[in-house]
Amino acid sequence: MAQPDSKKIFFENLSGAGKAIAVLTSGGDAQGMNAAVRAVVRMGLYVGAKVYFIHEGYQGMVDGGENIKEATWESVSSMLQVGGTVIGSARCKEFRSHEGRLKAAHNLVRHGITNLCVIGGDGSLTGANLFREEWSGLLSELVEQGLIEADAIQKYSALHIVGMVGSIDNDFCGTDMTIGTDSALHRIIEVVDAIMTTAQSHQRTFVLEVMGRHCGYLALVSALACGADWVLIPEMPPEDGWEEKMCQKLSANRAGMKRLNIIIVAEGAIDRNNKPITTDFIKDLVVKQLGFDTRVTILGHVQRGGTPSAFDRILASRMGVEAVLALLETTANTPACVVSLCGNQSVRLPLMECVEMTQEVQKAMDQKRFEEAVKLRGRSFENNLKTYKLLAHRKPESELPTSNFNVAVLNVGAPAAGMNAAVRSAVRVGISEGHKMFAVNDGFEGLYKGQIKEIKWADVGGWTGQGGSLLGTKRTLPAKHAEKIADQIRQHNINALLVIGGFEAFESLLQLFEARATYEEFCIPMCMLPATISNNVPGTDLSIGADTALNAIVETCDRIKQSASGTKRRVFIIETMGGYCGYLASVGGLAAGADAAYIYEEQFDIRDLQANVEHLTEKMKTSIQRGLVLRNENSNENYTTDFIYQLYSEEGRGVFDCRKNVLGHMQQGGAPSPFDRNFGTKISAKAMQWISKKLVETFRQDEGRVFANSEDTCCLLGMRRRALVFQPVVQLKEESDFVHRIPREQWWLKLRPLMKILAKYKTSYDVSDSGQLEHVVHNRPKESDASVAM
Repeated sequence: MAQPDSKKIFFENLSGAGKAIAVLTSGGDAQGMNAAVRAVVRMGLYVGAKVYFIHEGYQGMVDGGENIKEATWESVSSMLQVGGTVIGSARCKEFRSHEGRLKAAHNLVRHGITNLCVIGGDGSLTGANLFREEWSGLLSELVEQGLIEADAIQKYSALHIVGMVGSIDNDFCGTDMTIGTDSALHRIIEVVDAIMTTAQSHQRTFVLEVMGRHCGYLALVSALACGADWVLIPEMPPEDGWEEKMCQKLSANRAGMKRLNIIIVAEGAIDRNNKPITTDFIKDLVVKQLGFDTRVTILGHVQRGGTPSAFDRILASRMGVEAVLALLETTANTPACVVSLCGNQSVRLPLMECVEMTQEVQKAMDQKRFEEAVKLRGRSFENNLKTYKLLAHRKPESELPTSNFNVAVLNVGAPAAGMNAAVRSAVRVGISEGHKMFAVNDGFEGLYKGQIKEIKWADVGGWTGQGGSLLGTKRTLPAKHAEKIADQIRQHNINALLVIGGFEAFESLLQLFEARATYEEFCIPMCMLPATISNNVPGTDLSIGADTALNAIVETCDRIKQSASGTKRRVFIIETMGGYCGYLASVGGLAAGADAAYIYEEQFDIRDLQANVEHLTEKMKTSIQRGLVLRNENSNENYTTDFIYQLYSEEGRGVFDCRKNVLGHMQQGGAPSPFDRNFGTKISAKAMQWISKKLVETFRQDEGRVFANSEDTCCLLGMRRRALVFQPVVQLKEESDFVHRIPREQWWLKLRPLMKILAKYKTSYDVSDSGQLEHVVHNRPKESDASVAM
């Protein structure tokens, strides 16, 4: 991969002049496909290429005619927030035949198209690769039949293919997430959250079937996100006798004062003999064995519908741009590639290597090599399964290790959605590791006041889907109360601290580390998990809570833009939170299709504002009806939201009118998104395992106590590009701007030119960090279990 300090190459060096790119969507539809189509069209046009839509997938390529149309900038306006695919998708039997592919080649040559961007599943991408391999032979046949001139063979000598995986199933090997998966999880979790309220009322058991064909990803991750009692997936069928174990688990949960049970079943769920396990079988089993009032809900195509989530819009936009860059850089010898996601990094992988590994998973399942099937699904899938087992199934007391260590967990700073999922995970993993877990109310204020109590396994049941902070959280820093905090740590014999929060939590750990010289009580392992909607913590690309806030911004922007449909031209000025960090404004702007986003990190003046107004005025005159401008709350002390609103109102007079909205604390509230639930759950489990390891390493047998005073015993667990990394907080000090409470370097600033390009601005795009062709068989970094990217 290109390193951040490598020589910068700007896309002006990669001209698309004279090239024709066609984009099609094939197979099942997925939310976010339209965002990918929009990005391909606009990036293609931006580099000077001709771009074509192929309507109705491969069927449209075979039929030709009106199905192949040249795309314009305006033809992809207002499609970012639309679910499904507006250019249509169809399964095409004819393309599977040689004659069908011959017709398709003829239609492409007629339009001068030699670059194909295919958005679909493994079947669609396999078909595209076969088409590419046959291309020269197909052209020769067309010459023989007199359908094209002989010189066309030389002129259109090679067909270049780049794929993007659009599938809600997330069943494609080589990428952590496919376009549409996150949106499907949103639909599932919305339904599960709604069902849980009625199940609670009537003390019912619900059996839910989710989609995914032969892949259990949706079932597994939704079970993790809602804390389901039992999950059945095809990659890891239950052991023989599972029926009795499941009934015992459901019964034990009811006995523990739980009023409902949730069982999630993947549509391809099987037993160890490859026999299907159906929802009706499970319902009959529960009714017969336990007598519980049980209902079945099959979610079906609801999971494919609705608007794409913020994650899917950003993922699809990034992949669409990367696909165009890949097509510009390709040569006759370059294999067909697929644009993939590893951690938070775009990568390009040989298409057929990915397809072959995807097919290997099915072979392993058919041959009952289930452990291997899980491994082949990838590290992300494997970690999800391990984490679910760890949190859902409590070991009997007799099987638990006895560590005699006490671990306290607390929230610090402003509340962020996903904090409760992180606390639940920490408590349950800690208990599984043999520790006694303590909950601290109201952050460090509660710690020095002694608001500390033991927290048990059942106490955190149902916490995953709760917004805010159930433990309570305050911004109080520990330095002023160090002596009282040391007293409480000594009194309660606290051996380790897990702190979940934002920049205040980072500052708190720094203060506690520095106070170790004075108070030995702070010489214990301490770990911080980043949790803040602002995403302004150094040492991590992403924070718990930021995805939920992004979705709140994007949903609100969609509604606000829709309010202007059918009216005269209108521009909306939206103020977002984030302190001095422009993450929400910038990435929210990319996901909502904003025309501009004003942030502190990228200084602007009156000339920039004037240029933006003139740019919007020009667009309004020729094409679009609605404009969207985002402003971070602290982007500039003089150019306030009111000032920008008044400036746009005055300068746009006669062309458009203006409205303004301050989104405020709605960005902080609400139920956590599936991403935040799972991210919080997984990194918290990892942090507790690290704490357990450090407790053993730093325990002094001769003194009978823990003593940890090295830098590597006071860490922040963050996501860096492809990996989850433990970093000593003292080493992150140099990376931090403490005045403005932001990291000195922020990865998402590289996405800002992308937002500008998609809004039709002339700008440079740094491609030094774009994906380079790798091999899917390469071992991924050991810690690369973060299945996220924004």
